[in-house]
Amino acid sequence: MVTAVAQRLASQRKEIDDTLATFTLSTTQLQEVKAKMRVELERGLKKDTHPTASVKMLPTYVYRTPDGTERGKYLALDLGGTNFRVLVVKIRTGMRNSVRMYNKIYAIPLEIMQGTGEELFDHIVQCISDFLDYMGMKNTRLPLGFTFSFPCNQTGIDKGDLVSWTKGFKATDCEGYDVVDMLREAIKRRNEFDLDIVAIVNDTVGTMMTCAYEDPKCQIGLIAGTGSNVCYMEEMKNIELVEGDEGQMCVNTEWGGFGENDNIEDIRTRYDREVDGGSLNPGKQRFEKMTSGMYLGEIVRQILIDLTKRGLLFRGRITERLKTKGIFETKFLSQIERYSSHLWHKLRSILQSLGLDSTCDDSIIVKEVCGAVSRRAAQLCGAGMAAIVDKIRENRGLDHLEITVGVDGTLYKLHPHFSTILKDTVRELAPNCKVDFILSEDGSGKGAALITAVIDKYLYAMRFSDETLRDIMARFRREMENGLGGDTNPTATVKMLPTFVRSIPDGSEKGDFIALDLGGSNFRILRVKVSHEKKQTVQMESQIYETPEDIIHGSGSRLFDHVAECLGDFMEKQKIKDKKLPVGFTFSFPCAHSKLDEAVLLTWTKRFKASGVEGMDVVKLLNKAIKKRGDYDADIMAVVNDTVGTMMTCGFDDQRCEVGIIIGTGTNACYMEELRHIDMVEGDEGRMCINTEWGAFGDDGTLEDIRTEFDREIDRGSLNPGKQLFEKMVSGMYMGELVRLILVKMAKEGLLFEGRITPELLTKGKFETKHVSAIEKSKEGLTKAKEILTRLGVEPSEDDCIAVQHVCAIVSFRSANLIAATLGAILTRLKDNKNSPRLRTTVGIDGSLYKMHPQYSRRLHKTVRRLVPESDVRFLLSESGSGKGAAMVTAWASRLIRSGKKRTVEMHNKIYAIPIEVMQGTGEEVCGHCDIFAPH
Repeated sequence: MVTAVAQRLASQRKEIDDTLATFTLSTTQLQEVKAKMRVELERGLKKDTHPTASVKMLPTYVYRTPDGTERGKYLALDLGGTNFRVLVVKIRTGMRNSVRMYNKIYAIPLEIMQGTGEELFDHIVQCISDFLDYMGMKNTRLPLGFTFSFPCNQTGIDKGDLVSWTKGFKATDCEGYDVVDMLREAIKRRNEFDLDIVAIVNDTVGTMMTCAYEDPKCQIGLIAGTGSNVCYMEEMKNIELVEGDEGQMCVNTEWGGFGENDNIEDIRTRYDREVDGGSLNPGKQRFEKMTSGMYLGEIVRQILIDLTKRGLLFRGRITERLKTKGIFETKFLSQIERYSSHLWHKLRSILQSLGLDSTCDDSIIVKEVCGAVSRRAAQLCGAGMAAIVDKIRENRGLDHLEITVGVDGTLYKLHPHFSTILKDTVRELAPNCKVDFILSEDGSGKGAALITAVIDKYLYAMRFSDETLRDIMARFRREMENGLGGDTNPTATVKMLPTFVRSIPDGSEKGDFIALDLGGSNFRILRVKVSHEKKQTVQMESQIYETPEDIIHGSGSRLFDHVAECLGDFMEKQKIKDKKLPVGFTFSFPCAHSKLDEAVLLTWTKRFKASGVEGMDVVKLLNKAIKKRGDYDADIMAVVNDTVGTMMTCGFDDQRCEVGIIIGTGTNACYMEELRHIDMVEGDEGRMCINTEWGAFGDDGTLEDIRTEFDREIDRGSLNPGKQLFEKMVSGMYMGELVRLILVKMAKEGLLFEGRITPELLTKGKFETKHVSAIEKSKEGLTKAKEILTRLGVEPSEDDCIAVQHVCAIVSFRSANLIAATLGAILTRLKDNKNSPRLRTTVGIDGSLYKMHPQYSRRLHKTVRRLVPESDVRFLLSESGSGKGAAMVTAWASRLIRSGKKRTVEMHNKIYAIPIEVMQGTGEEVCGHCDIFAPH
């Protein structure tokens, strides 16, 4: 009996495997597809064979990709579905990527889509009129580009005869006519404005041009979504349908028609034929029906019906829902393939939503079916792409080609494996081509268009022009000067604290040092050995010690006893307890220094609340704890902030480094200032590092005009309302929460998640800044958005995911822009201090936001270059944190002592407590309280 059951199960398994094997393509088969695609590409380009070619190779009359010198103001239309987008694009300075866009979305009702051509174009012009009113541009004659995502025969860049409608459009009297002429006629009929229609482009061309503006190597555009198509830059001499032999032109392949001449019948399955037979255009677009999102779900449905009929699935029961054409959407493939083995219940819930009562075995089989269909689609696209890149390489007579493909489309963006399989196939079939893929950030799909319009209603205030950023630079520059001035420092928000670090490493440092690094719940101790045997080298050994919550919130004596205990343990393990090594202390909290080895804590941050420390010298507290133990000795020679440690760490590798920045959970900056400008410190010769404590910029209302309702809500819910306002706009501690508040507001107004708001989405801190970084990744960002939002109890649509990605991008871009403005103020001050026409300097950077966010560093660097053009700034990432920098400061201090020089620069001050009743009283009481201690 057992044997009979086993044989039956084995037989069923073989039937399933044999069915799915028809979707498995060998390398040989893929090479044949590539070769056949290559033949069709050539046939489409030649005048004699073009009429019968399945790949039409339509000239677009786009002769080049952007070179970064473009400038001006343009109107753009985007028609490709039920929503129509109108945009104004401003290229402000002619520099690459200095682009701003303003747009609105307009619906196209079904009766217009399927009415007359005149009605359709009158509706489009009515939308344009409304948009020009909205932008106040009715009297401006703008150049216009028209993204028209339907097959067209072009005879010029501004001439395109519609071949056939797709995507549900059926407007009469359009096919065979020039759509640009139809748009011009509609504009004349309205007689309210005039436009210069200079270009009509396909969505693949729009994608290529968008990405080429960011990457000059981008000369191919790919759409892998509801539809499938490619364009690329072809040599003019090969395009026989167009006169001229010089230069290049973009060709819209319309590769979806590949196979209409039966040349890929050997790899089509009976399921492909069933899908084709039931489509609106049987026998047409066969390659697209095997590769695009419009059809993959239907192929899977046909397979599931067949397997169920054969008793291999769902106990042989076919539900009415499974019989419904289109019920198995392609998005289900992406969802099902994303779930790993421990999430079968999620997969089963998808099947249950389709009325399918599945067992675990059924779920496994369904996942295998989805995998087979989507894998073949990605491989076929990869084979087609390999044919194109090899053709480009041979066109240029190259042994090796490096090229970039700009990509848009939900299948590529949302499917967990599609992009990887596509790239692997191209790599295997075109080994002499290095092909990079970049995602179109703007894209041409309706999802990206729709969300831009709705989100701008909320987030327009977060987009800054360079003019605004320069104004912020000027404001911060004034605050720096206030902080440096003796008279103005008490009221300055940017405190410009002297650190008594007077130089960066000069290469002569050597010795054996201990570095302590306290700035969060983990306390790090390092041993740093700097030697000069052949060249200067640094060896570091470190250990992390946890600082328990009860110590963070306990007494100061317990905290420093804990630090001393950890230091003793580390020295024991290093076998150096009998040595008195110099110690550098990175203490990442605001401190007032009077000497390099004296630091009075001004206020705790980062959840620390240890009592009896604020207003005290932390070096004395630590020395006291060490003496209390009595089993080792330490010479604490320097206390530095983490920004200073970062600058010194990077200064060891690059002696031009004179700025240190932290962009992580918190944010701050330090830089080397001329001593003659620091009123709080005696002396005029040389330089000293200043810890700006720039997080408090704006605490006096300076930034109120650029703060949003979301910033104010963040501040109200924080532990220190009214304080650190700049930090709350830019740092990792608050960025995720800022995004969460925006999403909640949009959901409440029905613009996201169909108006659903879950308890998780309403919970403070649930949307973390690491989620922002994950969602903005170009490759898997939308997949990550889906996962993260699902964990928050939301079932997001594809448009929801795109919207959330857009929100994250705006919030993080604002952060990078604001940091660039404040850094720009520091750089211009350095330039002025040096009285140099051009600044050459290095900025040392540390922090998780800068390191982990996929776009942040690039955005920051580009904005800095625009704001401070008379500079050559190198950004150097601190690879070893700020502990090594503390050791470098200690080495410098040790060198001074060995050379007989004393650290003579001192600051005279005294700390006074301000009682709580005074702190919470009137401003007059605070000033009066401080005044009684002032010298007369």
